[in-house]
Amino acid sequence: MGSSLISAVFLVNFSVVLASKQPNIVFILADDFGWYDVSYHSSEIRTPNLDKLSAAGVRLENYYVQPLCTPSRTQLMTGRYQIHMGMQHELIWPCQPNCVPLDEKMLPQLMKEAGYATHMVGKWHLGLYKKDCLPTRRGFDSYFGFLSGAADYFTHSRCWEIPAGPNKTFCGLDLRDGEEVATGYDDVYATELFSQKATSVIEKHNPNKPLFLYVAMQAVHAPLQVPERYLTPYSFIEDNDRRLFAGMVASMDEAVGNITSSLQQAGLWDNTVLVFSTDNGGQPGFGGSNWPLRGRKWSLWEGGVRGVGFVASPLLKKPGTVSRELMHVSDWLPTFVGLAGGSTDGTKPLDGFNMWNAISNGFASPRLELLHNIDPLYIDGRVVVCPGAGRKLTLAQMVSGDSWPNSGFNVSIHAAIRSSNWKLLTGYPGCDLWFPRPGHTTSEKMEPLKSVMLFDIEKDPEERDELSALFPTVVEYLLGRLQEYQKSAVPIIFPDEDPKCDPSPDGAWGLWA
Repeated sequence: MGSSLISAVFLVNFSVVLASKQPNIVFILADDFGWYDVSYHSSEIRTPNLDKLSAAGVRLENYYVQPLCTPSRTQLMTGRYQIHMGMQHELIWPCQPNCVPLDEKMLPQLMKEAGYATHMVGKWHLGLYKKDCLPTRRGFDSYFGFLSGAADYFTHSRCWEIPAGPNKTFCGLDLRDGEEVATGYDDVYATELFSQKATSVIEKHNPNKPLFLYVAMQAVHAPLQVPERYLTPYSFIEDNDRRLFAGMVASMDEAVGNITSSLQQAGLWDNTVLVFSTDNGGQPGFGGSNWPLRGRKWSLWEGGVRGVGFVASPLLKKPGTVSRELMHVSDWLPTFVGLAGGSTDGTKPLDGFNMWNAISNGFASPRLELLHNIDPLYIDGRVVVCPGAGRKLTLAQMVSGDSWPNSGFNVSIHAAIRSSNWKLLTGYPGCDLWFPRPGHTTSEKMEPLKSVMLFDIEKDPEERDELSALFPTVVEYLLGRLQEYQKSAVPIIFPDEDPKCDPSPDGAWGLWA
């Protein structure tokens, strides 16, 4: 046998061996999926595929995400807190000339360097105004989906009015295949379309190369739309929004089952790590529920940031368990790159931790602290209306109490930090209601908020017993930690919206710069 042929055979065999050691990684991200929206949290909504996968895997019951879509996706893709990228305020709106800073190295780039095929299906929401911001320029070999968010599930179009601009509503198609506008998918329900595209990626995948597949569902984000067949089992739900939402959950659950079956049929499942996560808490105004947690999406209360999540894999050392170890969405990047045998040397300093030993073996989490956010622009003097509260208060009325003048941290700032069992909130954390369990009503008395609030989250996950007066030393320590984080924060990047975003010239959103 010639030396060149021997070398070729060796390289092929080596690549097969390497691929067999590197697990396939599939990450499925739901949108606005609340704590009480999965049936293993005793919801009235049935999620048989999520229940089955999570029961045989590891359920993450002390897992945190960000209270909004762009921030969670940003930290998933970079392993870094949003304050370290200028992304700490709100999200990327359709007409903002903004995206995750281009000098941030993203997860798919690191996976490619480790030898992975990298594919994305679904909602991007990390910038769309120029080509350098697109998924295919940030490490993905292929992409199919929505560049923004809240598109119509059937027409795949999105309308948006610039609040302080030309007072004009812009409408256009928001669906891309790679970098090109994707047409010909009219009336194909988005959740089913994304499921089909994801299974197609799996079916076409070369098993000699490890796979990284990111499936970012728009489900179950508004608009509340779903084919009629998914509503039939939920005729008992009287609230129309909750009934529609339940049907959307059923469709998403089915999609997760289809993706899992596709992995099994392709012979990839035995060497796959599948992760399911929400991007933020549920939105009660659009059918979601975080009961019994306090707050909702957009807030720093547990209802906004404690996420439904689990890991399913034949590679887990202790399957069928529940993990209560502290974990954050920023931990996935170092965890996945570690599993891939890759390197994070090319990134900026990470805020995430490799959690595989905590997930797979049940070891203690390396994470002892978690910054939820620091957003100085959140409090701006506007009147805040909390849906369903039956009250309309100014921020000055909402936030009262001690100012903790010696802390060095401005406690009027919207911020929160978790350390061990303690959680500290400052400023106005967002809507502070305990929304009732779906199908029920409540008339809880709401106490005035304080500018500094402390909770023992391990004992009090519903955030009912405010303890700052009893533990001033803990408060001062955590305010000091917030001050240290604030010193490391970079200036907020939140540009004005640009009327040149108007998609009407070619009928599609994106790429106007």
